[in-house]
Amino acid sequence: MAAQIQLGEIAVDVIRKDIKNVHLSVYPPAGRVRISAPSHMHLDTIRVFAISKLGWIKKEQKKIREQERETPREFLERESHYVWGKRYLLEVEEGDQPPLVAVENRRLVLHVRPGTDPPKREAIVEQWYREQVKAAIPPLIAKWEPKMGVRVDRFFVQRMKIKWGRCSPTRRTIRLNTELAKKPPECLEYLVVHEMVHLLEPTHNQRFVALMDRLMPHWRTLRDLLNKLPVRHERWRF
Repeated sequence: MAAQIQLGEIAVDVIRKDIKNVHLSVYPPAGRVRISAPSHMHLDTIRVFAISKLGWIKKEQKKIREQERETPREFLERESHYVWGKRYLLEVEEGDQPPLVAVENRRLVLHVRPGTDPPKREAIVEQWYREQVKAAIPPLIAKWEPKMGVRVDRFFVQRMKIKWGRCSPTRRTIRLNTELAKKPPECLEYLVVHEMVHLLEPTHNQRFVALMDRLMPHWRTLRDLLNKLPVRHERWRF
């Protein structure tokens, strides 16, 4: 069941679900606000919760609206693409062979069959980015597990529109965004550590901050670097 509450100039969409806890989200590109709440929760109670989070909502909206976004990619010759924080010019080579992506000097070479259209080219490059992240994560997990005294049972790499990573402490799994293949390698390590710390502390409370400070003292610098870099252009449907 959907409803809406108004907090001054901020409209908050309320979705009631069969869940136990309240979840507050702020979505790009304009900072749309949504609360998912248990089906039995009264709208007045949800309003009080939203008011208590008003400062955080405004902060997140400001951050989202100021975030630089990439221009749409068309996957054409000499288009700029990034791999591990470095800029490459796309080179498209057509031939009768399976699709392949390769980094050669300052070029990102995309081998495709003749007539491959831009959406298919995009899918090929997207899968390649995913494979880069998948290959980079296991050594990082192996490095940090003994330092933290935790175990990651499984990890996943997927495209995410609004998050860099997620953790499920109960399942002992972490998820990382495919887009991290475009960012400097140290940003990926920061995200891996961030999500692994959530295996010890699920929330972003003072204990979480203290653990991050002890394990990775420069984590705020890496977080700020990641948040300043342009994010992927998305097609949003509401």
